[in-house]
Amino acid sequence: MTRAVLRYVPHTIRHAPEGGVTYEAFCVAEGCGAESGSHDEQEGPQDWALRHAGRTGHDLFRRVFTDHARVSRDA
Repeated sequence: MTRAVLRYVPHTIRHAPEGGVTYEAFCVAEGCGAESGSHDEQEGPQDWALRHAGRTGHDLFRRVFTDHARVSRDA
């Protein structure tokens, strides 16, 4: 018979600045599906959404902000 001893070990998750952040915008108007692509700065997708709205009249976008996180065992 195999036995296991399990114990709770607290961890903390935090933003890892060295991983950076990426920004994207997606048009969610029915049938559109256009997207800004991934950018390192928020202004790229924001400007893309403004231009897309001006050209098409579409006014609803999904914005995605992706960061990296580091998990460490609490002392």
